[in-house]
Amino acid sequence: MERFVRALPKAELHLHIEGTLEPELMFELARRNGVRLRFGGVDELRAAYEFSDLQSFLDIYYAGAGVLLTERDFHDLTRAYLQRAAAQGVRHAEIFFDPQTHTDRGIPLEAVCGGIEAAALEAGPGLGVSVKLIPCFLRHLSPEAAMRALDELLDLGGRIAGVGLDSSELGHPPSKFVEVFRRARAAGLRVVAHAGEEGPAEYIRQALDLLKAERIDHGVRCLEDPGLVRRLKEERIPLTVCPLSNVKLKVFDALERHSLKRLLDEGLCVCVNSDDPAYFGGYVSDNLLAVQRALALGEADLRGLARNSFEASFLPPEEKRRWMAEVDRVQFK
Repeated sequence: MERFVRALPKAELHLHIEGTLEPELMFELARRNGVRLRFGGVDELRAAYEFSDLQSFLDIYYAGAGVLLTERDFHDLTRAYLQRAAAQGVRHAEIFFDPQTHTDRGIPLEAVCGGIEAAALEAGPGLGVSVKLIPCFLRHLSPEAAMRALDELLDLGGRIAGVGLDSSELGHPPSKFVEVFRRARAAGLRVVAHAGEEGPAEYIRQALDLLKAERIDHGVRCLEDPGLVRRLKEERIPLTVCPLSNVKLKVFDALERHSLKRLLDEGLCVCVNSDDPAYFGGYVSDNLLAVQRALALGEADLRGLARNSFEASFLPPEEKRRWMAEVDRVQFK
């Protein structure tokens, strides 16, 4: 089973590059940049990865991002992720990054985007991983701040594939950002949004109806609204689910209680992703293996999840078909 899971080609569609900052690299960058961390070492930092909710994670996540200061830092971070992802069967990655987390610290957007892009161009082809970039607006900040961030992002031209919405969900509904996303769509950008993780199913509806999101990140609370489930199925709207993240952040109290199998059984276009793997204990194949064991997923389930990941991607149709055919060719032994 493990060989099969790792051999399956996959697209990773819900991955925050800042969340791939492994403790060893965090300390290396801190030394390189003269940044003092409040943790005494790698083991103490890993021990702090016990989160009670999304906000408790974000507090450490944003502190860790403070070691990222130069284009080289973002390059090294992205290359390290691509190497791990390739080893786990990822063949296409649509990478999130949080521009406001960095520009608000005085880091130029070009350093952030340039470092990520350079690593993708240098390492991606050799590793067999194609990359698209999706910057996300921080929903705990104001719509005006998001609009200013969009102004900067639009100056990047065709270097980004779309925009997303992330950070603290509760109390920050998608409805806050209607004008920002309307402008992004008018500029030709694709739209995704985090919704229905800690927030209610209503946030998923808002993301679809108000932001015109083409893909919902998380979305696991959709099952609270049967009408919404029917809509997601009929319109084939993808959900990018992150099982280990959901358990680590107490969305589910155990992987055995995760709703992934129910989502699959409902016929939804759901795929498995790693979210912030350095903090949540596993990259994409690790997530797949964990849910396979916890939920007794079979070969058809796993193959379907891999196919869905390419269907849900922003790749051209011919590339989607090619990768889905590759998924079908992987032998289960």
